[in-house]
Amino acid sequence: MKERVSGRPAPPAGLGGGSIARRLGAPQTIVPLVILAVLLLTAVFAGAISPSSRATAIHTEDRLLPPGPEHWFGTDALGRDVFTRIIHGGRLSLALGIIPSLASMVFALLLGSASGYFGGRLDEVTMRVTDALLCVPGALLSLALASALGPGFISLLAALTVSQVPHFTRIVRSITLTIVENEYIAAAVDAGAGHWRIISRHVIRNALGPVIVQTAFSMAGMILTGAGLSFIGLGAQPPAPEWGAMLSDAREFLRRAPHLAIFPGACILVSALCFNMLGDALRDALD
Repeated sequence: MKERVSGRPAPPAGLGGGSIARRLGAPQTIVPLVILAVLLLTAVFAGAISPSSRATAIHTEDRLLPPGPEHWFGTDALGRDVFTRIIHGGRLSLALGIIPSLASMVFALLLGSASGYFGGRLDEVTMRVTDALLCVPGALLSLALASALGPGFISLLAALTVSQVPHFTRIVRSITLTIVENEYIAAAVDAGAGHWRIISRHVIRNALGPVIVQTAFSMAGMILTGAGLSFIGLGAQPPAPEWGAMLSDAREFLRRAPHLAIFPGACILVSALCFNMLGDALRDALD
């Protein structure tokens, strides 16, 4: 057992800031972070790298060109530059992973913490709705919602967000039920702290670690699900570039121009893999 210094107990070994920093500084964390940073920066500054007109301009005389000095990733069936479409499509594809996950996290932190803290009818209604939604696989629920809302990028964002809320809500609620049993919550109540102050300062703060880890994993899943729904035409509509839609367009030319499928497929694979690796690293660091 560690000795006390200056009358204060030493912090637990696994929870020190230095320990977390060392874990997050490991190569298995740095590599996916660097790759994700490159993908995000490329998507944000896509217009400065290559004009958006090259992503939509049709040049039939340049159709299905292989990768070369002028067109790094080749051209598609309409003569559009694939590299330009990849970097501009990254804005939509990465947004399909990041925005629904963050929105679901915020909504679930509020709903799940309130449900677990107050209990009663609010908890009963919340959990029954959550149970009903969890009976449907997330991808199928997203497909049903996106079909009901109609094809489009905003509709797909909404569908993906709704499909993730039940998972996050159940996690936050379970953590809240554990937290409210602690003595410091009772002490805060006895001290006259309001319910929402306790939820914001104690419940949500203590629930952030597991929820952040789940968010990283969710981003990977949302990128794959979003690409799959865009593949069948429920995402961004032509001529807007999006990695899943680009894979769909490449189906007819797999033998003649495999580069049309290789590059967007690699981007989907690498981005999802990096988010999964980041989630593993965060779980190890925050556990």
